[in-house]
Amino acid sequence: MTATPKQLAAEKARLVADALAEGFSAVRITAPDAIPLAPERLDAFLKDGHHGSMGWMAETAERRADPRVLWPDVRSVVMLGLNYGPDEDPRSLLEARTRGNISVYARNRDYHDIIKGKLKLVAGRLASRTGAEVKVFVDTAPVMEKPLGEASGLGWQGKHTNLVSREFGSWLFLGSIFTALELPVDAPERDHCGKCRACLDCCPTQAFPAPYRIDARRCISYLTIENAGPIPLEFREAMGNRIYGCDDCLAACPWNKFAKSASEMKLKARPEFEGPRLSDLAALDDAAFRAFFSGSPVKRIGRDRFVRNVLVAIGNSGEGDLLPAVRRLLADPAPVVRGAAVWALSRLAPEAFFAARIEAVASEDDEAVKQEWRALGPAIG
Repeated sequence: MTATPKQLAAEKARLVADALAEGFSAVRITAPDAIPLAPERLDAFLKDGHHGSMGWMAETAERRADPRVLWPDVRSVVMLGLNYGPDEDPRSLLEARTRGNISVYARNRDYHDIIKGKLKLVAGRLASRTGAEVKVFVDTAPVMEKPLGEASGLGWQGKHTNLVSREFGSWLFLGSIFTALELPVDAPERDHCGKCRACLDCCPTQAFPAPYRIDARRCISYLTIENAGPIPLEFREAMGNRIYGCDDCLAACPWNKFAKSASEMKLKARPEFEGPRLSDLAALDDAAFRAFFSGSPVKRIGRDRFVRNVLVAIGNSGEGDLLPAVRRLLADPAPVVRGAAVWALSRLAPEAFFAARIEAVASEDDEAVKQEWRALGPAIG
């Protein structure tokens, strides 16, 4: 039996009420064909090489650009937002040079786990009530959540390319439920950025070649998370003490003045992730790293990449007290860690760096680490 418009409207109301009761902050619905410009924009992003080493974006481009390619039976896309707004401006930690600044979204449990669990409950009850097939997606799937969020009315894609909500600012986790049920759709949100450039102008690495465009290769979030090799020299000083991600463009958005702090304890930051000491983080071996970041998205980048980030922050700290940690990591088994330690040494103790570089190059077997030693001063073999 085909559901009537009245029945579908009633089901939509039940779905929204259920999602809000489950803890989601906002729920809107759009059609799977509501982002017709997405394929062209994605293609331009990829052709410009702005995705950097994220090859999976190109590999999944066809599915990513059109929900119907990902799942031909989809008739409605339910977009859900979960507020994770911080209590304070996270940029205040940038002044604490001996402490690490972890992006707000990663200061507690992995949001993928939190949202997927909630989505499965809401979607499962929808399927049970209606018999319609459903699928749930969170971030890691090839779904263009931000354009779909804009089309659904959750918010609009700001000049920093992230979703902005009039109610929650730039602090919404996004998830989606694809359903074979044809539910009534909501009106899209219009752009409210106006002439504001706050998010663009505050970027430490000028990662925005133009409003509404981002070059991931220059973004600190990409550099500290997705990038597996050494941090490019030109961006290291600009990283400051940002050791996992960057919140600057989100935190600068004027719409945050209307945002609400996350109300659920499970979304509140863990105290140990709010400015941990760089000296403690530099001491983490693989087992300690996994234990400290258990359940956190930080764990996914691995100890070596993380300690690389910590060493860049140490190099930017100006704190001679952190030299013992740097010297110890000059002998780390991971080349990416040793290379970062070389740079940190050159920043904190230039004389020691120059005194050690000739012998260090001769004994080093990794070319990238050798290049770190060669980068400053007269040429050496």
